[in-house]
Amino acid sequence: MSGRSPGQPGDEGGPDGGEEAGPGRSRLSRRGRGRGQALNCSSLRWEPQAVASVWASGDSGVVAMNEAEGLRQRRPRRPQVITEDSQAQEAKQGSTYSSRVFQMTFVMLAVSLTIPLLGAVTLLNCPIDPQPLSFKEPPFLLGVLRSNVKLQQAEKLFENQLIGPESIANIGDVLFTGTADGRIVKLENGEVITIARLGEGPCKTREDEPACGRPLGIRVGPNGTLFVADAYQGIFEVDPNTGRVKHLLSSKIPIEGKKMSFVNDLTITKDGRKIYFTDSSSKWQRRDYLLLVMEGTDDGRLLEYDTVTREVKVLMEGLRFPNGVQLSPAEDFVLVAETTMARIRRFYVSGLMKGGADMFVENMPGFPDNIRPSSSGGYWVAMSTVRHNPGFSMMDFLSEKPWIKRLIFKLLSPETVSKFVPRYSLVLELGDNGAYQRSLHDPNGLVAAYISEVHEQDGHLYLGSFRSPFLCKLNLDLL
Repeated sequence: MSGRSPGQPGDEGGPDGGEEAGPGRSRLSRRGRGRGQALNCSSLRWEPQAVASVWASGDSGVVAMNEAEGLRQRRPRRPQVITEDSQAQEAKQGSTYSSRVFQMTFVMLAVSLTIPLLGAVTLLNCPIDPQPLSFKEPPFLLGVLRSNVKLQQAEKLFENQLIGPESIANIGDVLFTGTADGRIVKLENGEVITIARLGEGPCKTREDEPACGRPLGIRVGPNGTLFVADAYQGIFEVDPNTGRVKHLLSSKIPIEGKKMSFVNDLTITKDGRKIYFTDSSSKWQRRDYLLLVMEGTDDGRLLEYDTVTREVKVLMEGLRFPNGVQLSPAEDFVLVAETTMARIRRFYVSGLMKGGADMFVENMPGFPDNIRPSSSGGYWVAMSTVRHNPGFSMMDFLSEKPWIKRLIFKLLSPETVSKFVPRYSLVLELGDNGAYQRSLHDPNGLVAAYISEVHEQDGHLYLGSFRSPFLCKLNLDLL
């Protein structure tokens, strides 16, 4: 032992011996202190500048008073232990904060864009007043309706020489059709020959259609003349040899108080006396057919024209887009494709049920266009669009949601909407009782697309189209 008691001069390690100022510690000035000298507490001087420098250095240690000796001492700061968990927690807190900032920014941006958009949508006009429609579940594409690629075996004829050959008729081996530019043409020996024009040019845009004319349904009469339904002009008789055109019925003449805005298809009796034809709408024209379908307007009619008396009668009304028509072989009823409702109606024109109507086929796997006779005694039906099952059918989905239709046509033009119509092509053969006999498909519309009519002649099917720039020819022996 040294023999010194605590607190004696020279005891540098004791509490009253003082400690040399080190890093992070308070500095006390010691004057006159030396080895062997007693500590004179009165000689200690507090230096506030030194303390300030300690606080400025960021040392958060606590300064405490040693009550026993009256000296200020620093209590050492408890060391901070950094672990992976603490780092993860800090990162999580930072990430959460960033996420909240992003969410708030996104919400504010969405609100700032949505409010003016909603305002604009509210102010925008909608060209249609869609009606709610109700459909049954479409039939499954199974059995006779099972998907195949038989239509892809067809060959294209007169490619890029015809635009929209909607309907087809034949006299012998010569085919006749109408085109989107208002012409009636014959297809003979590999050539396209114009024999008549129903309207006046130019015929380049949809705005030109009313003046240019748009031939749709075409038939051959008993005298070898052509009967043509023009969507804008009415019904014509055309001499295929001379090209002479006779205007039988003008669409400008109101029928029972309603104008004819969309004359579509026609069928004629064997003696040529009666012509049955459809007026698809008194509101919409052919160029607005998509608006007609999406609105679900029920202002279509089936009419009868007497070529002798020139009288016109309304046989059926309240139809939703009546389209193709076909007399039965016995001429006792007329079939009418009601496109919007995916069904075919039957109206009796003779016999015990004359004047009555019933359903021939309903809930079809697509939306029917023209109807033409088949060699088996039944009927060929071209389907303009398919109702997929299994799968998604846009028309079925939108049928009971008029508010969605309204929104779509406020924001998009009909031309834009038409681009979303599936190219799936389907042709059905029906028996004389309406039962499905067979189906021909082109699931992707690779060869035959937008089919409007099926015309059978000499073991071949000729496929018309309301849009494609060609005809298709399909050999029945290959099916």
